[in-house]
Amino acid sequence: MTTDAYGMSEAETCRAFVLPGLAEAGWRDEQVRPQYRINNGRLTPTPKRHVHGDPLVADYILEYAPDLPIGVVEAKRYRISAEDGVEQARRYARKLGLPFAYATNGQKIVEIDFRSPDPKIQEITRFPSPEELWARYLGVEQADSDLGRELLTTPYDHKLRNSDNTSKRPRYYQRIAVNRTLAAIARNQKRILLVLATGTGKTMVALQAVARLYSSHWVPGRKPRVLYLSDRNMLVDDPKDKYFLPVFGQDDVAKLGGGQLVKGRKIYFALYQSLEKGDEEALFRQYEPDYFDLVIVDECHRGSAREDSQWRRVLEHFSPATQIGLTATPISRKDADTLDYFKEPVYTYSLAEGIEDGFLAPYRVRRVRLNVDMEGYKTEPGQKDRYGNEIPEDVYGPRDFERVMVILERTEAAAQYVIDFLRATAEDGIHGKTIVFCENNDHAARMRSALFNAAAQEVRAQPDYVVRITDADGPHGKALLDEFRKDESDEPVIAVTSKLLNTGIDLPAVRNIVLFRRIASMPEFKQTIGRGTRLCPEIGKGSFDIIDFVEATRLFNDPGFDGPPLRIVRDTADEQGHVVDTAPETADGEEVDPETVAEAEAEYAQEDGGTLGQAGGTVDDPDEVDRIRSRGRRYVVSGVEVYKWGEARYQLDSDGRTLKLVTLLQWVHDRVLELDLAPDQLRSQWAVAKSRRVLMSALDAADIDAERLPTELDSPDVDPVDLLLNAAWGLPLVSREERLSRFRREHRQFLDSFQEQAREVLEGMLTKFAEYGSPQLQPKTLEVQPFLGMGSLRELTDRFGGAQQLHEAIDDLGRRLIEAA
Repeated sequence: MTTDAYGMSEAETCRAFVLPGLAEAGWRDEQVRPQYRINNGRLTPTPKRHVHGDPLVADYILEYAPDLPIGVVEAKRYRISAEDGVEQARRYARKLGLPFAYATNGQKIVEIDFRSPDPKIQEITRFPSPEELWARYLGVEQADSDLGRELLTTPYDHKLRNSDNTSKRPRYYQRIAVNRTLAAIARNQKRILLVLATGTGKTMVALQAVARLYSSHWVPGRKPRVLYLSDRNMLVDDPKDKYFLPVFGQDDVAKLGGGQLVKGRKIYFALYQSLEKGDEEALFRQYEPDYFDLVIVDECHRGSAREDSQWRRVLEHFSPATQIGLTATPISRKDADTLDYFKEPVYTYSLAEGIEDGFLAPYRVRRVRLNVDMEGYKTEPGQKDRYGNEIPEDVYGPRDFERVMVILERTEAAAQYVIDFLRATAEDGIHGKTIVFCENNDHAARMRSALFNAAAQEVRAQPDYVVRITDADGPHGKALLDEFRKDESDEPVIAVTSKLLNTGIDLPAVRNIVLFRRIASMPEFKQTIGRGTRLCPEIGKGSFDIIDFVEATRLFNDPGFDGPPLRIVRDTADEQGHVVDTAPETADGEEVDPETVAEAEAEYAQEDGGTLGQAGGTVDDPDEVDRIRSRGRRYVVSGVEVYKWGEARYQLDSDGRTLKLVTLLQWVHDRVLELDLAPDQLRSQWAVAKSRRVLMSALDAADIDAERLPTELDSPDVDPVDLLLNAAWGLPLVSREERLSRFRREHRQFLDSFQEQAREVLEGMLTKFAEYGSPQLQPKTLEVQPFLGMGSLRELTDRFGGAQQLHEAIDDLGRRLIEAA
């Protein structure tokens, strides 16, 4: 080879050596997919919108059949060692679930074999042919049979369409899940578990698996009969109506219920409850045990996971069928074990992977502690509640609130915090859709009322701004939920619930999850958080917020949690409400405090018709027994002072998982230094309205609201820019009054240089600075009082001789106020 090859780019190396090498091995052009985009890249908030990071892009994917990758190739330019591409090739192969990867520079080929009985990295002289690699792939997947070859090469169904009428194609991890499922079926595995994070499209996986089985000869002489099971109407109706009916049509799809035996269809949807009502006459017993070839169990961690569950009888009756369990949260408890029934999952796609790939929304956490939760509420001897009931003398804490002790002001304080947050984070005046999870339906009713009262101005414009949606709200609640689910609907904005909305419901437009319900169960926690993880590009949603009043987010520290937040904000302070430092949580995860976090609860499931009932007969958990008994002795008190305490923040440590506690001051210090400005540069840019907006947007993207800093740092008389300077470089704090006094002493001539009417406007600006700080030093401030009383914006502009002169005067005023140290 001439020395010219050493000057080749990577693209030239591929054309000259890599592609000819693949062609020589028998790979056709359509089997070699160049620049194969694997994911979208993690979403990152910016001042104006969320943007995707760099996606993972493989140089070449080798497909045996369309959408059936079996190997990946990472190419390097001729003069770079092929070994330099090994780690990239391995990363792409692991991501795509492929057993084989290749790194090459056109001279040398390195093969990475992941999953063979004897995994190895070795140099080879040529690429394997498609048939050679296919045979090895079948061996790895244990699907080397006529059925295995047929199932894995059967094409995907592309009848479903996106909103822009493009074909809805499965993502890479959905294809892995489908192929692993079909390979398991080919080897006659009867119980198959798929674990995919909430919001990652388990229904699409189920649809494609069924569609490919439907197009195969899996069942000799006929199409397979499929039963799709779940425990809530919505979890059955949505897959049926939005996925299976458009693909298979009315003649092949049916929903079972009402005790009526239906046959002659191919795909059946049913609630457990509708199948197992009664005993010997139960609907499921009217079908022969081998009637269904495939049973799909959605949310399989609930109901049927219990060995003694009535619903388990349905699965056991149809035991001859292949059964696929779908869940985001498999459980493993003494009384219920998903893995015991379905065994180890054939594929898992975690919340952390979904966020990293840019398919799920990242999130921030705001921990809010109320004083009564921190200190407890102590009753006096002989004290009576609002209804005249004598309250046992005791100190009541978070474990008792809403179960035994109801403090009305506690709910009101939380409601006010939520409304203030929604107002502060509104975009163009639009509040983000919010779900508030409460302890029970009664608590949800009081929270709805408290939110309604706190949001008087919003309710006047939107009567359904806040609603309760629980099992007790019946058809009216269902109608409100249907409206809440719509991306484009303006109301309801806030849905208050207890457990009805915490699982299996697609709510992509939800921007805020409020936890006012204690949670200790990891599956319930993941499911609850999952209500916000779906992206909604139609409304620009690329992340969401969690507001936690009950320390439920301590479960982020549990090793069983797989999707760390962007950051956590914790509101806590001393008895005067001042910010205090708190000790960092342990790196290996802090144990959940049983006094502040709820015990794991018995599973609940929706009955046929819409109500909720306990799934199982006997309650033997002592905490649950106590909870049930407490319903008859709940005390309601009012007149208690309840308030929010101060603030500290959490951020992810360098390992990407551990949450590191930092004070707000430390957080501001780190973020300001990231701006890469010297103190005088920060002052100069802050003094000018246009560059100040840019800085404030950058800080806002880092979760620092500059206008709120004086309050949050307990320095209401200090301007935000001085707080930033103090936090970042330890410069002395200067009050706004001091800056104003110095301005009047040193820059009197500046004011006197303007005509009287223009000077009146600048004096008004100085008043706004004294009251609210430097963010007021901008032309937009002229749209409020006292400037409205001076004339229209046009008239005020004319006082300076035009818009440019007005802008220059305000910026000059800002410089003289701020630039001096």
